[in-house]
Order: sequence, then C-alpha cells, then structure tokens
Amino acid sequence: MSSSRRHPDPRSGLVLDTHNLHRQAGVMREVRERVEAPEGLGNDVIGVPTGAPIDLELRLEAVVEGVLVTGEARFEATGQCGRCLEPVTEQVVIDIQELYVYPGNEADGEDASRLDGELADLEPLVRDEALLELPFMPVCRADCAGLCPDCGANLNADPGHDHGPSTDPRWAGLSGWGERGPADN
Repeated sequence: MSSSRRHPDPRSGLVLDTHNLHRQAGVMREVRERVEAPEGLGNDVIGVPTGAPIDLELRLEAVVEGVLVTGEARFEATGQCGRCLEPVTEQVVIDIQELYVYPGNEADGEDASRLDGELADLEPLVRDEALLELPFMPVCRADCAGLCPDCGANLNADPGHDHGPSTDPRWAGLSGWGERGPADN
C-alpha cells in the first residue's frame, strides 16, 4: 500500500466494515442505511450540504479477490440556477459497483480500490460518481428565461420586462440625422 493513501475513518457512514463476510467467497450482506454527507460533495454550483442524508442500498459480497460492493446511493443536491440564480434542488441517484481488493492482492494494479484492513471506504467512489451525475449548469426549469442583461431583473417573474429602444451612446450624436431636411445639413 502506498504511503499517499489515507486511512478511512471507521466513524464515517461511507466506510463499511466487511468483517462479518469472513473473507469467504459467496458470503453476502445487504446494507440499507441513511448516512451523513461528507464535506465538499459536489462543486461550486451544486452540491450536497455537509451532513445532509445519503440513503444507501448496497450489497456487499465476498469474492475471491475481495469484496464486491453494488447498489445505489440517493441524495438531494442543492445549488443555484445557472440562468436566474434562483435556488435549485436535484434528486440524484448514483449507481455503485466497485471491487475492493484484499490487502496484498496485487492482481488489479495500483488503481484498484483496496480494503484497509476490513474497511471499504466508499467516499472517493461516491464523490467521483456524484460529480459525474450532477448537472454542469443546473437550471430551475428547462425554459428558464434567466436575468435581464441590462438590469439583472428575473425574466421569469416579469416576462414582459422591457427597457424600450436602446441607443448605443457612441451613435447618440447621429440620432435624428435622417429626419433633418437637406437645408439642415
């Protein structure tokens, strides 16, 4: 095991103890738990608040190489609409399928997820999958009109919003030029 790997915190809800699988291929247990979200799950625009509930429905199965974890994690992400800046809530379901190899098993290379003793740390997997599932630019609704580029008013609340005809100040000196007669030029 490389020294750059962190040891999982057994108190975290996303760290599962596999001791009761006894390293016997074919032994299985189901996990249905509500755990707290770790800090920083998401991105700057949308994410899961620290401590918010994550519902896990998992199956842990001992296999020859390690422990196969399959199932789903469900949570609610909150953020801001990328168009109008109103609050947005998204229900997210991520699929989990990961083999956690036993310590000392080098069959799957350095990038394989590994058990730390008998602990399987799901946090890195949940983080990666959450980032893939969360929208790049969340919107409050598909037809969100956004904000007025001139004054910042929410165009969803005031669809008839108008500032009247606009004149570029660089051309203001020419206003009315076509209305003058030939003698005025």
